[in-house]
Amino acid sequence: RGRSAIFADCGLGKTPMQLVWADNVVRKTNKPVLVLTPLAVSPQTIREGKKFGIECARSIDGTVAGKITVTNYERLAHYDKNDFVGIVCDESSILKNYAGKTRQAVTDFCADIPHRLLCTATPAPNDFMELGTSVEALSIMKRVEMLAMYFSHDGGSTQKWGLKGHAEKLFWEFVGSWAIALRKPSDLG
Repeated sequence: RGRSAIFADCGLGKTPMQLVWADNVVRKTNKPVLVLTPLAVSPQTIREGKKFGIECARSIDGTVAGKITVTNYERLAHYDKNDFVGIVCDESSILKNYAGKTRQAVTDFCADIPHRLLCTATPAPNDFMELGTSVEALSIMKRVEMLAMYFSHDGGSTQKWGLKGHAEKLFWEFVGSWAIALRKPSDLG
């Protein structure tokens, strides 16, 4: 898939999954992939790459450090999106806040990158706003379109949205078309 998400519980190996995904994009296109991580996670990602034989290197100044460049979200402004054919957002729950500057910067940066992967352990299954910001970062659908299609608003001043009764099955089929969620390996069947 060119644009998708992995919502896997802690300890299931999201880092190796995303590195294998990035490595496959590099092999297919012979062009670099950028992996965005929280600050403390970048060194761990490099270690996991070495452990699994996937070449990746860290950069903090906008330099493409190899076929897979790892940096933290705070350094994104130093990079040129035209240098990458793929991007991975590790701990993509950072995109949750619709009004957040990081979400907007990442969504704008990703807009023309053909291969995108979001990875996190934390999307609450009933946190529809996070699913909306995720689907928008993947350019599958605008968040507001998703809300209008599958949800109704409480009509008050709060931002409470509920699935329309007739749309529940359709909504989860839609999510399943671009994301996989698992809590344990047997969830895959």
